[in-house]
This record gives sequence, structure tokens and C-alpha cells, in this order.
Amino acid sequence: MHITVIGAGVIGVTSAYFLARQGHDVVLVDACTEPAQGASQANGGQLSYSYVAPLAGPGVLSSVPGWLLRGDAPLRWRPALDPAQWRWCLRFALACNGATSLAATASLQALAYLSRDMLHALLEQEPLDFAHVRSGKLIAYRDAASLDKARRQVAFQAQLGAEQQVLDAAATLRLEPALAGMGASLAGAVHTPSEEAGDCRLFTEGLYERLQHMGNVQCRLGTAVRGFDRPDGRRISAVRADGGAIATDAVVLAAGTATPALLRQLGGDAPIYPLKGYSLTVPVAPDDKSVPAISVTDYQRRIVYARLGNVLRIAAMVDIDGTPDLVPERVALLKRQVRESFPVLDLSRARAWAGQRPATPTGVPLIGRSRAADNLWLNAGQGALGFTLACGSAALLAAQMSSLPLPLDARDFLPH
Repeated sequence: MHITVIGAGVIGVTSAYFLARQGHDVVLVDACTEPAQGASQANGGQLSYSYVAPLAGPGVLSSVPGWLLRGDAPLRWRPALDPAQWRWCLRFALACNGATSLAATASLQALAYLSRDMLHALLEQEPLDFAHVRSGKLIAYRDAASLDKARRQVAFQAQLGAEQQVLDAAATLRLEPALAGMGASLAGAVHTPSEEAGDCRLFTEGLYERLQHMGNVQCRLGTAVRGFDRPDGRRISAVRADGGAIATDAVVLAAGTATPALLRQLGGDAPIYPLKGYSLTVPVAPDDKSVPAISVTDYQRRIVYARLGNVLRIAAMVDIDGTPDLVPERVALLKRQVRESFPVLDLSRARAWAGQRPATPTGVPLIGRSRAADNLWLNAGQGALGFTLACGSAALLAAQMSSLPLPLDARDFLPH
């Protein structure tokens, strides 16, 4: 088939690659002139295969009022005159229950493990350089109650194949001495040895370079999509874009937060809304022992730390405000919280970034055929797990579009 993939972030580039490897002729289109310019540019860097619980959980709604009143809250909501925001928030609230959260976690876990296997297989064929490390992950907890709750989550995830260990504070510091700056506030941690990290932008750029050397792939960056031709009312015959129409047998929307707007041109919609996150990229010396060698998540503050070569990537926060703006006071808050845990870390050269992560209310992405057109497919809504889920999402999509045996049960991911 001739397939047009719209979106050159990590989801779109991996989709194009897996489809091309299946023998399809692929045209990759994006309005940006370079790949990985959206949420893939400077995300947290963690490949978190065993910790994929969605944001919507049974304890979230009770925490929201307190978060809204606190200036240092990890989640900030600014109501807007935007029906899409209110619809998404309502669906999110309905998803904040135990049954929905457990079902979403199980689906995400299966997709994450598939993604891990697909990434490893890809790297055997395409040795990409993206500061990839298999150093494991620690989720640090600041009170005993949270650590006890984590024990229950570990027990549940063990049933899904996760191999994790709950550590007390002393064992945590033996494993990662750089956490000593947390002092007496450190109650313990969950250690997952199998977790990985890497630079999502470098991965996407490296895979994009491979695409440019594949004979059955055309890359048309700097090309905005203007619409679709659908002469019979059901099938898309061409994508109207800058530089001329692209004749196509099928279309994949992997455009992140732009996916709903493109769908609406075809009479469809998707429950995807931008959740803004922030990151700092901090240069560090190769022998600097004051920064963690293991990826770390500060659970209470929702801050993640990942060492990527000679930089430390720090990511945090969720802003539900519908804007891409880098808010200075949020950056200042993040720096202040980082200094409290890592007091000797030099943040003077830290590069701040904000990106809009395309999230569904349940946290489960949309992967499969859309009802808006017979030959339209979606691969979007991975939220903060885009890098983690990219290769698995692409493999699942490619199997569906190529009528091959599916690598996992796709029903939970199908667009409605």
C-alpha cells in the first residue's frame, strides 16, 4: 500500500519505519522542518516499561482541590473557554476509579513490554546512538504510607510480569548514594532493574535518518497538511498538503495534539488533550557522583531524573491550560524543588523546555482504524509515555494495517 503518515515525532517516525519494514510505500509528512519538534524534543527520557499506571487513578480526584490551592502543586488546571478541555476533564474524572485504572494499567503494561521487545529488536538492526542505558529505575517515596501503597502496586504489577523490589531508605541509598540529599524525607523506594533511559529526540532523529535512506520512504518535512480528498465519502484518496496533493491508499494520523483537529476535518474526533509538561536539561561531568546514575522518580513531587550521557534530564508537572507557553514561575518552582533534593547540582546552565503531551483521559492510546474514514488509522494519545510505548504502538499498528497476526490484544486501543 501507499501510506501517508502525518506526524514526525517519535510516534510518527516509528510508525513510518515499521510500516516501511513491512514493505509498504510510505510518505512521512510534518509541518515542522525537523523531526521531534513537539513532545518528543526534551521529554523525561525514561523508558518506563514496568511503571505505566495512568494519571487517572482512584486517589487523584481527592487530591485535586488541594493541588489547585497550592502554588507548588505537580498538577495545575486553568479553566478555559474551551469545550474540548471540559469534555476531557469530565472523562478524566470518570476514569479516576480503581477498576478503570487497573484495566488501563494492564493494557499499558502489555503494550510497554511489547515496546521494549520491539525496541531491542530494532536496535539489533539499527544501532542508533541516543544515550541509551539500561540502568534501572528507582521510585522514591517520602512517607511510609505512600511506600506501603506502592507495595500493593508492586504486588499487582508482579502478576503482569514486572520484576520489582521495595527498598527501605538505607537500601535505597546503598543502591543510589546521590539521593542522600533527600535526607530524612526519604522513606524508601521501588527498584525496577529492567528499566531503561535514552534521549527521545536523538532516537527519533536517528531513526528518521534511516528512513531517508530507505527506497520505499519519502520524507516531506516543512509540509503542512491542509485537508483530505474523499470523493466517495468514505475513503481518502489524497492528502492535500503544501507542495501538492499526496495520492494515498491509507492515512495514519500520528500528529500528537494536532490529531483531533485533523480528525474533525473528516467529521471525527478523538478524546486527546494537551497536558503540558516541563523539563530541565542540565550539563554534568562524566564523573559527577552527585547526580543519580539510576533513573529516579520523586513520587510525591512527580519529578523524574534521567542521566543521558553528559546531561541530566529532569522533567515534571502537568499543566492543563491548553497553551504551549513556558511559564517562568513553574520553571522556578521546578528548580527550587530540584535544589532541595540535589543541593550541589549546578542549575546555572540548565535549559528549560515545555511540551504538550497528547493524552487520553484513561491514559490508553488510540491505535487502530478510525471510524471517520475507511482507510484512516490513528496512532496517538500516548501522553507522557510516548517514548516508552512508541515501538510497541508502531508494531501493533503495522500488524493491523498489514493484516498480520497481532502481537497483543488490540481491542483496548481501538478508536471508538
